[in-house]
Amino acid sequence: MTARRIALGTAWLLMIAALLALGTWQVERRAWKLDLIARVDARIHAPPTPAPFHQPVGKPDEYRRVVVSGRYLAGKDALVQASTVRGPGWWVLTPLAAAQGTVMVNRGYVPTRRAPPAPTGPVQVVGLLRLSEPGGGFLRSNDPAADRWYSRDVAALARRDRVPTEPYFIDAEASSPTPGQPAPDQPAPDQPAPDQPIGGLTVVTFTNNHLGYAITWYTLAMMTAAAFWVWVRAPRRAGPP
Repeated sequence: MTARRIALGTAWLLMIAALLALGTWQVERRAWKLDLIARVDARIHAPPTPAPFHQPVGKPDEYRRVVVSGRYLAGKDALVQASTVRGPGWWVLTPLAAAQGTVMVNRGYVPTRRAPPAPTGPVQVVGLLRLSEPGGGFLRSNDPAADRWYSRDVAALARRDRVPTEPYFIDAEASSPTPGQPAPDQPAPDQPAPDQPIGGLTVVTFTNNHLGYAITWYTLAMMTAAAFWVWVRAPRRAGPP
């Protein structure tokens, strides 16, 4: 067996091993994605718990249903470009001053670049805890100087407003808030107050194509293995005399 044939066979076997590893990785990713979907579904339908203050938050806290009471800070609205089921538009983010501190609230969607005034007086907001989105959107960076926002970067918005806030924001539900009205345990229909942003548009669906990818990688591995077997079994041509 020539050195060239050995090298070719080794490379072939490494390719088969790599394809099998990619298929196994997709199987593991599918299991992780199914667990994530189940956990998020349980969180968004659970009774709301008090929003956390002065404590670290991370991935295990994302999409938790939380409740907070306080007053919106007038004149601190930020408009962040959005793409929703209602079409393109803007999210309206406003700091909410609570007894424990200040938290940024995504009051909802508006179709035009105009922030309706936040409700005055005490309000109670129920929504989903979301992690900050630093930097900007796809191929577009936030421009605080021009007040152009493409992602909900909580730290940058807090610096703009000169108001220290918690390192997360809350996506308000469709029924939150109405001044003086307690928030219900379950989301209400999509009926916002007049001239108020439309809440409850958080995207909580996750693509799960991992099974198809796994089948593709495993199929390619089997085809490559079959070709390798044919190559090994094929009679070698005699060399020159």
